[in-house]
Amino acid sequence: MAEKQSKEEQIGFHKGALTTLANERNELLRIISVVEQLMQAHVKALKELGVDLEKEAKKAKSKKLEETV
Repeated sequence: MAEKQSKEEQIGFHKGALTTLANERNELLRIISVVEQLMQAHVKALKELGVDLEKEAKKAKSKKLEETV
């Protein structure tokens, strides 16, 4: 039969899990930051090329509404 973990072992397990999860969260935030920078660069390039993203978004939304009706 499995032996129950001591209180110290349980504390160590949970602390280790929190450390790992905090590191994972930090990495996810770093990835999100990189993706955001890339998206902003593409938005800037499109604006420089004369593309009105707000107009494009409204047109796409309008088209989607027409398809659902």
